[in-house]
Amino acid sequence: MKKLFSKPLFYFFIAVLFMWIKSYMSYKVEFNLDISDSMQKTLLFINPISSTLIFLGLALFAKGKRSIVWTLILSTIMTVILYSNILYYRFFNDFVTLPTLTQTSNVGHMGGSIADLVKAHDIFYFVDIILLIALLFVRKIEWPKARLKFRYTFMVLAAGAIAFAINLHYAEKDRPELLTRTFDRNYLVKYLGAYNYTVYDAVQTFKNSKQRAFASSDDLTTVKNFSTSHYAAPNIEYAGKAKGKNIIKIHLESFQSFLINYKLNGQEVTPFLNSLANGNEFMYFDNFFHQTGQGKTADAELMMDTSLYGLPQGSAFSLKGRNTYQAAPAILDQEGGYTSAVLHGDYKTFWNRNEIYKQFGVDKFFDASYYNMTGDNKVNYGLKDKPFFKESMPMLQSLKQPFYAHMITLTNHFPFVLDKGDASIEPANTGDGTVDRYFQTARYLDESLQEFFTELKASGLYDNSVIMIYGDHYGISENHNKAMEKVLGEKITPYKNAQLQRVPFFLHVPGVKGGVNHTYGGEIDVVPTLLHLVGIDSKEYVQFGTDLLSKDHDQVVAFRNGDYVSPKYTSIDGKYYDTNTGERITATDEAKAYKKKVGRELELSDKVLYGDLLRFNKLDDFKAVDPSKYMYGKDQETEK
Repeated sequence: MKKLFSKPLFYFFIAVLFMWIKSYMSYKVEFNLDISDSMQKTLLFINPISSTLIFLGLALFAKGKRSIVWTLILSTIMTVILYSNILYYRFFNDFVTLPTLTQTSNVGHMGGSIADLVKAHDIFYFVDIILLIALLFVRKIEWPKARLKFRYTFMVLAAGAIAFAINLHYAEKDRPELLTRTFDRNYLVKYLGAYNYTVYDAVQTFKNSKQRAFASSDDLTTVKNFSTSHYAAPNIEYAGKAKGKNIIKIHLESFQSFLINYKLNGQEVTPFLNSLANGNEFMYFDNFFHQTGQGKTADAELMMDTSLYGLPQGSAFSLKGRNTYQAAPAILDQEGGYTSAVLHGDYKTFWNRNEIYKQFGVDKFFDASYYNMTGDNKVNYGLKDKPFFKESMPMLQSLKQPFYAHMITLTNHFPFVLDKGDASIEPANTGDGTVDRYFQTARYLDESLQEFFTELKASGLYDNSVIMIYGDHYGISENHNKAMEKVLGEKITPYKNAQLQRVPFFLHVPGVKGGVNHTYGGEIDVVPTLLHLVGIDSKEYVQFGTDLLSKDHDQVVAFRNGDYVSPKYTSIDGKYYDTNTGERITATDEAKAYKKKVGRELELSDKVLYGDLLRFNKLDDFKAVDPSKYMYGKDQETEK
């Protein structure tokens, strides 16, 4: 037995077996991969083996005991990859990409959230590492000094390669164009496994990084042709109605539309926002969807200021922070004389905001350094919403008018932590702490807004300002569907989950009557809507959204993974549904055409960002932003 343990191949196969078992168990327990048939079940079971044999097999090239050490090191690396994906999936319902690893500056802000994601059973994912370390240091085992014969190493690697080829063959058979249609990482992990997906992601990242160097103005021509053909002319009923008015854009963190008019234990969760939705001072768009990807909040900001989609991997704020943009702050400045500002109770480096805002042409950035961040003023990610709005009023009043001010809230953010004294409604009782607490932080946000509006009206700004209020992305991910079924009283199917991606969009224009607007739209549509309201034609700019108030508005709402919703059809994971009934349908030519258009739209937006194509876009009425003219912090100028 002692001789058996001393063999590198025996140690190697112990490592392979444990890695295979824990990978497969994580797929079943941690990830919602939507396994629908026996083929997919089989592929899920076998897909860890190819990558495990190949990656760990590299250790067999080492000599003697070093082969054992390298097996342990590679096992540890694979475990870190697996567990990182587990934690990331619990938070974002998505898988880690290499671009997201460049956003490590954000991790320091997530301490409480990460702690909330760790579970007791996670020790299972490290048992094999503990065992392998113990075996390595057992003194009675005499490890060999010679290198393993090459034919054994070759057989291991060949077995891994054959296993991968078989895996890929049947994966492509079950899901054609798997490696070319890469909007949905769930498919890649389901069919190829977490480790092969990581290699594929690395290759894609490298390819994307080269695109800027090879991009040319010809690439922009294709994009501009699409943007021009997709353009929706302003509605004469609304065009220019907000000319010269201030614009106040309020970002509701993690706020989903199901909260509007929802009662918990007989109490309205958001009574103030309900009053706006049910009144006539605001237009309330009840079919408005978030369209964010891995960038979440940053993706929402990108779309709401540029009408460009976020990237399929990582955050454009972090990865493309030095690109050329034609963003709302700069357009409003150059064509309307607006001062722009962002107000946010977190520090300016988070999401690389201090860099990308310069490319957007944001004049002033009031970050956490301008607020009282001591004592009870902070919770979870940063400044609480009530002190944030209260302390923001003097900053708003200091801005030269007309101004474009973007206010970003924080309290209603996972894991939805709130001091006991700030909670004015009891939590839900689903047994899922995340879902139960969500209602308390949403109520706190609602109260914060009500207090802010009182001050806004007293200051005189309300009567002279366009006010936009929007939810940035979902608050409750698919990982909590069982609890959400208790909240909503119905089963959450893939179709229903797509409908739950609605976030509120409120729009107040002085002198314009409000009410509920049933138009389908998303965050990509806000910039052209806003520009037309203030009398600026969006036609010459590269934008992928269309004016929500235009009679020609495109009501097919694209999701970042290539799915879509529209008034007539909903497409999820390659399946089609009747939007009105939720019933599964056979795809019509029209529904397929929508799907093709969505894919083309996302592809072209990606080309703009990866190739930095807007640097080639020379316009008569717009000058490219010079980022060197902007400085943020206590030393930023008091006047524009």
